[in-house]
Amino acid sequence: MSQPTPRIAPLDQPYPPDIQAQFDRIMRGAPPLVLFRVMAGHTRAWDKFRAGGLLDPGPLSLRQREIVIDRTCALNNCEYEWGVHVAIFAGPAGLTEEDVRATVEGDASSSCWSTAEQALIAAVDALHTRATFTDAEFSALAAHYDAAQILEVMLLCGFYRTVSYLANGLRLPLEEKAARFPT
Repeated sequence: MSQPTPRIAPLDQPYPPDIQAQFDRIMRGAPPLVLFRVMAGHTRAWDKFRAGGLLDPGPLSLRQREIVIDRTCALNNCEYEWGVHVAIFAGPAGLTEEDVRATVEGDASSSCWSTAEQALIAAVDALHTRATFTDAEFSALAAHYDAAQILEVMLLCGFYRTVSYLANGLRLPLEEKAARFPT
């Protein structure tokens, strides 16, 4: 199956020096992602996108952060971003093949999740479906996570829903080294 052509053309090399420096800093020697190349061609969008990034060390562990991101992308049928995150972060985050599969095909009751992770999955699902929590969902989340962590969950869900809109709406081709949804 051939890859789609992005609906907005990505930048091609050579990149302007300031953009090249940003790509070098973000990608640490790897070629820039198509999403970054599209966004970088539009200064305001690129600046806003980079300002919203949540991949710095935050109040969630790497594993918790990646569960939230992977589940959000899966619920939004965003194989592009899900695949990038699984390829780069699943190993360092300690996500097993079963965990990764459950972000797409499972739910909060999947046996691979701890009780705290079940609360995370339920929270992501609630935000995706209703853009809020029931009192019971919030209480379940608050039983395992403090206020800073809960805010981070909501920020991650919102940001990666936006990333999903971008990747899906732009019809970005899947990155060559990215993971693919389970079949």
